[in-house]
Amino acid sequence: MTQIHDLTVTELAAAIRTGQTSSAEVTGHYLERIDRLNEQVGAFYTVTHEVAREQAAIADKAVAASRRDGSQLPPLTGVPIPIKDLNMVAGIRLTYGSSVLADNIATQDDYVVEHLRSAGIVITGKTATPEFGLPCYTETRIGPPARTPWDLSRSAGGSSGGAAAAVAAGLAPAAQGSDGGGSIRIPSSVCGLFGIKPSRGRISQGPLMPDLAGLSTDGPLARTVADAALLLDAMTGNHPGDMYTQPGLPAGESFVGYASREPGRLRIARSLTTVIEGAEVDQDCVAAYQEASDLLASLGHEVEDVELPFPPEAVPSFVTLWYAMATLAPITPEQEGELLPLTRYLRGQGLAVSAAELQYAQAVLQGSVRVALNALSGYHAVLTPTLALPPRPVGWFDEVEPAENFERQKRFTPWTPLYNLSGQPAVSVPLCWTAEGLPIGIMLAGQIGDEATLISLSAQLEAARPWRDRHPPIWTDVS
Repeated sequence: MTQIHDLTVTELAAAIRTGQTSSAEVTGHYLERIDRLNEQVGAFYTVTHEVAREQAAIADKAVAASRRDGSQLPPLTGVPIPIKDLNMVAGIRLTYGSSVLADNIATQDDYVVEHLRSAGIVITGKTATPEFGLPCYTETRIGPPARTPWDLSRSAGGSSGGAAAAVAAGLAPAAQGSDGGGSIRIPSSVCGLFGIKPSRGRISQGPLMPDLAGLSTDGPLARTVADAALLLDAMTGNHPGDMYTQPGLPAGESFVGYASREPGRLRIARSLTTVIEGAEVDQDCVAAYQEASDLLASLGHEVEDVELPFPPEAVPSFVTLWYAMATLAPITPEQEGELLPLTRYLRGQGLAVSAAELQYAQAVLQGSVRVALNALSGYHAVLTPTLALPPRPVGWFDEVEPAENFERQKRFTPWTPLYNLSGQPAVSVPLCWTAEGLPIGIMLAGQIGDEATLISLSAQLEAARPWRDRHPPIWTDVS
C-alpha cells in the first residue's frame, strides 16, 4: 500500500493541487513520522508543529480558491520542506548547531527561505547541522547525532546531515541544504540521495551571510532528479548587493524541464587523482566510480581519463580560508570555552591568520581556478567518486584530537571542495550500494552556470538505473 512518504515532491504537489489529498494530511503524516522516528536518525533540532499546521491550512485554502477561480498556484504549494539550521526562518529557533545559541531566535528569513516560501512550501522544522556548519559530520550537543538511515551506527555526514537523514528516512520529501566544501554532496552520498551544489551566484546568500570567498551556496537534497530540479527552480535568484550572480535561464525554461530532456552525447572527463596527501580511495568507491563510467559509456558518452588540474599548493590556501570562515561565528570571547573541541581548534587557527595571509591564500586559489577551468573547458562534465570512503561510524572523527580530526575529514572528502573553490555546479548521484547495503555516491561536476546539463545527464542515469524506490528499513516503520 502506497504511503504519503512514498510519493515524490512532484507527485505530492500534484496530489495537493488536484485535491487528491490535502496539505494538512500530508503535513500531519510527516509530523507524525518526525515525532516517532527523529530520535533514531537525528534529523531535526526543531520541529515547528504549530507553524506547519497553520501554513498547511493556508495552503489548503489557496488550493480551494484556485479550484474555484482558476488562479495559478505556486509550484510547491502545501509541500513540507524543512530548512537547515544554518538558515534564518523568522520567529524560529536558529542554533547554528551550537549549544551556545540554543535559545537564539531568527528575526528574519534568509533570501533562499523567502524564495521557498513564495513557492508555497510548508516548513516542518530546522534540520540538524554541525556546529557552525564547519565539519563534514553532524554530531553536536543540540540533539542526537545525524545518522544515515541505511546503518544507524554510521554518520549521515554534514553539514546538511540532518536534511539528508530526514529525506532518506521518509521524514521529509526533500530538503533545503547548503554546501561550502561538500555539505550537500557528502550527506547525499552517505544517505543514498541526489543532491545539487549549484554554480556560484545561482542562489543569493543574503541578507547576512558574507559571500566574499564564494565557497558556500544553498541547494536541494531529494530522492529524484526532478524533485531536486524543482526545488532548485524555487531557490534560484539574485538580490541587490550579491557579490556573485548568475543569469537566469531563458524565458520559458526551467531546471525541472531539463530533468525530462535528453542530454545528447557528452564528453566526460574522469579521475581518481586527489590533491590531499594520504587520501586513499576505498575499493567500494573505486568500484562505484568504474560502474558509473561503464554506464555513461553504454549510454553513448565519451569518457576520458584525466589528471585533475588542481595543484597541491591550493590545499593549504583552501584550509586557510576554512579557518578564517570559522571565525565568523557570532561568539564572544567568554563563550569560546563552551564550543566543541574541533570548533575551538578551527577558530584558533583562523584567528591566527593575518589579513595579508588571507589575501594571499585567496590569490593562490584564484590562480588555481583559472588554470583548472581552462584545462577542463573541453568537457561537459567531470566524474569522480563523491567520497573516498564509505559512510563513517558515528564518533569516528571525534575519537582523535582536533588536528587529526580535520585531517581525517580532508582524506574523507578529497574531491568535494574542489568545486566550491572553482564555483562549478556539482551533483552527487546515488547509483551504487556496497554488498553491506551502504550507499556510495558518484560526483559529476559541470561547467559554471550549466546545472541544466548535469540535471539532464543525472536524469538519464536515473532512468537507466532507477533508485527512487530503494529505501532503508526505517522507511516502512509503522510502529
